[in-house]
Amino acid sequence: MMKGLLSLTLLLMLAGTAFAQQPDEIRKSIYFGGGSYYVDDNQVEELYYWLDSIPNLLDKYDIQLISHTDPIGGKEYNEWLSKMRSETVQQLLLDKAIPEHKITIKDWGLDNPVYSNNSYQGMQMNRRVDVILYPIIF
Repeated sequence: MMKGLLSLTLLLMLAGTAFAQQPDEIRKSIYFGGGSYYVDDNQVEELYYWLDSIPNLLDKYDIQLISHTDPIGGKEYNEWLSKMRSETVQQLLLDKAIPEHKITIKDWGLDNPVYSNNSYQGMQMNRRVDVILYPIIF
């Protein structure tokens, strides 16, 4: 009985570590003016400061850029604008000596908005590129 209880306890402990929640992603958003893919100097400085604050960034994280737009201008235009925004932020990362193979990109354009496009504030919040750091699981 004691041996069975010990085995069950060990099994539950191992299962608990196997299904433990993984560390969360870390996210920073870069915002743009309407119809623009220009990143102002203040946001560049904030991005670089944020990246520098993360210990062992290249060893511990993969980076995904997810770009968004508001709906003004139509689908084709916003697909292009979304791509230009992500390429601009990618270049900032490359300039910071982050290797290209560490970066993946998803351009949503006007699809999948996080904020409502029924208000000016919501449209402002949708004009962005999210820089997302995903922990590398060993």
